[in-house]
Amino acid sequence: MWLQVWTDLGRAPRTIDAYARGLAEYLVMCEREDVDPVTANRAHIAVYVRELTSRPHRRGANVVTIDSGSGLANATIQQRLVPVRLFYDFLMEEGLRESNPVGRGRYTPGRQRGGQQRGLVLRLTKLPWIPSEQQWLGILQVAREEPVRNRVMLALAYDAALRRESCARCGPTTSIRPTGR
Repeated sequence: MWLQVWTDLGRAPRTIDAYARGLAEYLVMCEREDVDPVTANRAHIAVYVRELTSRPHRRGANVVTIDSGSGLANATIQQRLVPVRLFYDFLMEEGLRESNPVGRGRYTPGRQRGGQQRGLVLRLTKLPWIPSEQQWLGILQVAREEPVRNRVMLALAYDAALRRESCARCGPTTSIRPTGR
């Protein structure tokens, strides 16, 4: 019923699909742990979060990268908790629950650290990779062998502080044309 309400309110089909998959995953955990989702508490949500953080990496246990390891990424865990939190918000609105066991971060005046109360799972921000001097020289060495177009794109990206994704939109078949007629 909750997802039907969201559908009737005009939410995008992919959003509804993502919420349905996220909630179904949580409900499977509730069934496996023999927990009634309507009466679940914060401890049950913690079991779900522990499960999300301890899953084997989808590319295998032997992946060797800086951020490899087990469990889902922090942003993915945040995404998986959204439909669960919204489901409990709906149950509260329908009068089936008094509180939401998922909760959320909120501003509380007078609290330490600027009045912020963190949500259930700390939101991490991944810092950008900055090449060392040796790595940067390696990039420039490789760029010397590239066609002029690619060298210009690298210089433009560097000078304008563009992200890789911004340059990727210019694809290899796109040429730079003057705007005048």
